[in-house]
Amino acid sequence: MSTPVSLAVIIGSSGRPNEVAIALNRLAQQTRLPDLVILSAEGAGDLPDPLPDTPALRVEVIEGPRGSSVQRNRALDRLAGHADVVAIFDDDYVPSRHALDGIVRSFASFPEASGLCGSLLADGAASMGITPQEAIRMVEDFDSSFDPTRDPAQVAGMAGVYGCNMAFRMRDVGDLRFDENAPLYGWLEDSDFGAWLPGPVIYVDALVGVHCAVKTGRESRGRRLGYSQVMNPVYFWRKGSMSLRRILPLVLRPIAANIAKSPQPEPWIDRKGRLQGNLLALSDLFRGRVTPGRILKL
Repeated sequence: MSTPVSLAVIIGSSGRPNEVAIALNRLAQQTRLPDLVILSAEGAGDLPDPLPDTPALRVEVIEGPRGSSVQRNRALDRLAGHADVVAIFDDDYVPSRHALDGIVRSFASFPEASGLCGSLLADGAASMGITPQEAIRMVEDFDSSFDPTRDPAQVAGMAGVYGCNMAFRMRDVGDLRFDENAPLYGWLEDSDFGAWLPGPVIYVDALVGVHCAVKTGRESRGRRLGYSQVMNPVYFWRKGSMSLRRILPLVLRPIAANIAKSPQPEPWIDRKGRLQGNLLALSDLFRGRVTPGRILKL
């Protein structure tokens, strides 16, 4: 691009200080350094103490209520008018050293895009998780053969927005914010956000990393996630950001998985709790209640 792009990174964190330290270290090794990193947390316990000594980075900490939407929104409010591009990463996302440069080059290559999502070398969400050490090994292997001069390409066949690694043009974000009616981990709030942008959100091969999906012991409150698995898709369909065709598999697949796997669940998943949450959400929907915020009482 002919002029430098002001690029900020938002990392929302809850109870993962070790992962935040690794994320900051990875950002300090970027071939294109961020102009600002905002750590949005509930409190000091969510962050390493002290913060890593990364003189290459300008880091700000914003504290407030917990939840993916509200934490990201606090950071977006801070950035309004002060950044051209914002990347939003999960605290357990490990990026390639070329990730931020890839964001800048991708927006230059796809001027119609309002947002980007990246390509994952691996995603621990589909398993018991990936250790940060293994994730670092994977991205370093990738970086050893990556050609940063190759033009970014769009990755076909991907739908929605995957919130672990996404980036947006701030001019298109404007006053748009993540829906805080979907509290805590949000569940599909990222796709809802993307649906209201003026341009498309595309997947590109120049933003690459690993989503560790760190598990901290066995899931203890599966009812909350199970409730959101059913309620949130319906809520966003009613809101108008998702089609009925898209939400049906989003609702039916987790119910089927929770039924099938409850007798012999994975060690890290509370399948019975999730199924209870699924059934509770269905009960509320049959009564005409579309209430994603009810998970706060579960």
